[in-house]
Amino acid sequence: MNWEYDRNYRPVRITAWMVLFLVGFASIVEAQHPHFDRLQERFANGEMLTANFVHTYQDSYTGEQNRSDGEIWIAQNAYRVEDPRQTMIVDGEISRIYDAVRNRLLINTYIEEEDDFAPSRMLQGVREVYDVSEVESRSGISIRLTTDDPFELFYEVEIILTPEGVPLEIRALDQADNLLTTRFESGRFTSVDSAMFELDLPGDVERIDLRE
Repeated sequence: MNWEYDRNYRPVRITAWMVLFLVGFASIVEAQHPHFDRLQERFANGEMLTANFVHTYQDSYTGEQNRSDGEIWIAQNAYRVEDPRQTMIVDGEISRIYDAVRNRLLINTYIEEEDDFAPSRMLQGVREVYDVSEVESRSGISIRLTTDDPFELFYEVEIILTPEGVPLEIRALDQADNLLTTRFESGRFTSVDSAMFELDLPGDVERIDLRE
C-alpha cells in the first residue's frame, strides 16, 4: 500500500498482515492439516473473524518494543483494523485509511504485489519454501512454519489456535530477528456484516485520493 510512513502505524499494518497470513495460508494447505482446512471453510462459507488484539514489535538490535492494541475484523475478501489513531479497510481493490488525529482519509488502489504484507506475495511457493508442522493438545493447536530461504520476510512463524480453531496468537521472527507477537482476545466467528467494511466519516474530513 502506498501511504505516508509513520512508524507508530506499523503495528496496525503488520497485525492485519499476520491475520491475513493465517487466512491465506489456510487456502492452500492440504488435508494433512485439517485445522487449517476447517478455517478456510469458515471464511469461504461467509463467516467473519472478530477479535481484540494486542500487538508487540521488538527490535532485536535496540531492544526497543512498540505495543499497540485495537480491534480487527477479517472476512474472506476484506479486512478492517482499528486502533485509537486510525482505521484501515482493504477490500481487495481499494485501500482506505482514516487518520482520526488529522481527520484525513487516504484512498488508493490496492495492488497486492506492492503490499509487503499481502499473503499471496508471501505465500507463493510456500509448500516448497516452508517446513510445516502441526501439534494438537488439550490446550490448543500449534502450527509452526520454518524456512532457510533468506528472501522470505519471516523465517519462523508459530500460529496458535484454540481447541475450537479460533486464532489465539501469532509469533513471527523476521530475517533480522525482530520478534512480532499478536495476541487475540475474545476472538469469535460471526456472519459477515458488510457494514463493518464501510466508514462513517465526519462531514469535514479531508479526502486524499491517491488514485488520481
